[in-house]
Amino acid sequence: MGKTTINKPTSLSKSAVPTLPTPTLPQSQVADSQTLSRKRAPKSAPTSKQIIRDLGLKVTSQRQVILEVVRAEKGHFTAQDIFESVVKRAPEVGFATVYRFLRSLSESGNVTEVRMGGMPARYEWAEKDHHDHLTCTACGKIVEFENDEIERLQERVASRQGFILTSHVLELYGICADCRKKGLHLNGEHALT
Repeated sequence: MGKTTINKPTSLSKSAVPTLPTPTLPQSQVADSQTLSRKRAPKSAPTSKQIIRDLGLKVTSQRQVILEVVRAEKGHFTAQDIFESVVKRAPEVGFATVYRFLRSLSESGNVTEVRMGGMPARYEWAEKDHHDHLTCTACGKIVEFENDEIERLQERVASRQGFILTSHVLELYGICADCRKKGLHLNGEHALT
């Protein structure tokens, strides 16, 4: 293709200058771009005391210890895992206290809860970017993944139904490669293909 040059006239009245339409994104792309920018917005790290106050709870040393243990955990944990770590630092804290506080943190969105039938709920601190989970129904292994195509599809599905997504949890269940190597199967269930 050849090069096109445009010569600017030296004096044009405002009415002689053609106006071009302002480009607009289709509504689905606007929603997608808003979602992606919202998803990647940096979060400030509130103090433990502020998180407890935001829950509408009194700041106690027990809640602070529980929250410090939860925030220090890497990956997924159970209420029992947290309890065992907390009692090393504060032996007076009971399991019920840990469990109730985890429920409050989960309901407020500070921790994400992953439930799998027959196994204890697992939690993770929700301060990191959104991600989804693959869970092995044989050993309980949880693999985190991110997929922008799935995120866009969820937004489109919600939009078609007249929803604006505020949050979601996607959990996929199956048998991990390690368990399949050990000969563990789907227990009569059929693989989704």
